[in-house]
Amino acid sequence: MIAGFRDAVAQVNGVDIAYTIGGDGPPVMLLHGYPQTRALWAHVAPVLARDYTVICPDLRGYGASSKPQEVKDYAFREMGRDQLDLMAQLGFDRFDLAGHDRGGRTAHRMALDAPDRVRSLTLMDIVPTHLLLDQLSTPVARGYYHWFFLSQPAPFPERLIGADPDYYYESCLLGWGAARIEDFDPKQLIAYRAAWADPEVTRGMCNDYRAAIDVDFALDAADLGRRVTCPTMIMWGADGAMDAAFDVPGTWADRCTDITPQAMPGGHFFVDTDPAGTARALLNFLKR
Repeated sequence: MIAGFRDAVAQVNGVDIAYTIGGDGPPVMLLHGYPQTRALWAHVAPVLARDYTVICPDLRGYGASSKPQEVKDYAFREMGRDQLDLMAQLGFDRFDLAGHDRGGRTAHRMALDAPDRVRSLTLMDIVPTHLLLDQLSTPVARGYYHWFFLSQPAPFPERLIGADPDYYYESCLLGWGAARIEDFDPKQLIAYRAAWADPEVTRGMCNDYRAAIDVDFALDAADLGRRVTCPTMIMWGADGAMDAAFDVPGTWADRCTDITPQAMPGGHFFVDTDPAGTARALLNFLKR
């Protein structure tokens, strides 16, 4: 999956989590987002691996990891528990954690649920889940319509997406700011498309979005008074939909005690379109 890394599968928290691991040094976990897989980190992980042990899993419901049946099984708390258990199984009690998109939301939940395990946190191009849903604006509803399409009852979105998965998912890659299909590494696109071709992946990803509304919104509402206490870097695409609608680091000001803001060139998928810059920013933050 990633050159120079080893692929493996771990049984944790009642599911199989596929992951890729490489490098040597303190542990860093990288979590991908929608609609991608751990292939997202193909050009970032090897740079970090010069100084760190880097672990890149597929979230449950995505890629080669298990795809449970129930919507409740896709709450970010459960997705986070998978990754906490994986790191414990690998012998890493404490680690640096970074996540893009759904991986960022999972990482945020991990930092709240296991603050003693997460040494530092990096959140990439997200605003808090509860804030996005509770204070929904017209531009965000238009740009992030997929939250509400994917969360419709099964099998409605699954059947529509299944008619042409590449067309639908590539529209997602190109629809959230400042990206062209030529900006994505062809080998990474092959990995993404291979995942999209599996109807179970589409079902899993839809359940992820269903759980955000049906489960995570209430969990986050109960935790509005809590803050992430570890050092936290907030990264966002300066030309993306989130930047246009929000002061992205400002949305985290009452949820994190130690914030480093880091704007990135490009849109939502800046990890794909600027992997070298992403790796530099991560290294600078981790070495701080």
